[in-house]
Amino acid sequence: MVLINCDMGESFGIWRLGDDAGIMPSIHIANVACGFHGSDFNHMRTTVRLAKSHGVRVGAHPSLPDLQGFGRREMKIGREELANCLIYQIGALKGFLDAEGMTLNHIKPHGSLYGMAARQPDIAHAICDAADIFKVPLIGMIDTLHATVYPERGHAFIPEFYADLDYADDGALIITREHPPVDPDLAARRCLRAIREGLVSSTGGRDIRVRADTICIHSDTPGADQVARVLHETLLAEGISSAPTH
Repeated sequence: MVLINCDMGESFGIWRLGDDAGIMPSIHIANVACGFHGSDFNHMRTTVRLAKSHGVRVGAHPSLPDLQGFGRREMKIGREELANCLIYQIGALKGFLDAEGMTLNHIKPHGSLYGMAARQPDIAHAICDAADIFKVPLIGMIDTLHATVYPERGHAFIPEFYADLDYADDGALIITREHPPVDPDLAARRCLRAIREGLVSSTGGRDIRVRADTICIHSDTPGADQVARVLHETLLAEGISSAPTH
């Protein structure tokens, strides 16, 4: 069974980003921003409550401390400092989950932190240092350090595929500061191929090996609610996924 996840809850103060209410009915898992690339205490609680009302599981989506750059700029940071940064963020979200009678489902690093953990051992281990405290699965990509370091450290690993991001010829994600719109039907077809064949075409036309136990959509992708809806309906019709429990 393939689950749809979404990076969301990324508004901040009076600024609104993404149609979380429109996306939530079509997903199974919400990766909720924890305040360091987007969100704040009010938006965290609002997003947790929205997920609860739709029967959507909630995981932490912690970031590098880069609010202005939306967590999509790399930085130099030591392992202990990063682990503390992550514990701080995840602990904040867990407090709101506790307040709503919900449990933390998983941890998924955001943006450049996710990409750094894919290839830098100290970063991957710092994520595990934080996950040691919370004892929940980690979401990541195959053929990266996510798939080796996380399990070696004793953490359950959930491989994901991206419906709305391109893949480079070396298999790396192309992470942009702002995501361009994608065609929902094309995205759904790409996801079906990733599920059935374990392949996706790179920007250079190469077939890249992937695995899609869960599929990610970004709430800040223009039209993300339609991408989520079409993907959900497609996977449901193919018997690959289940309807979210509302």
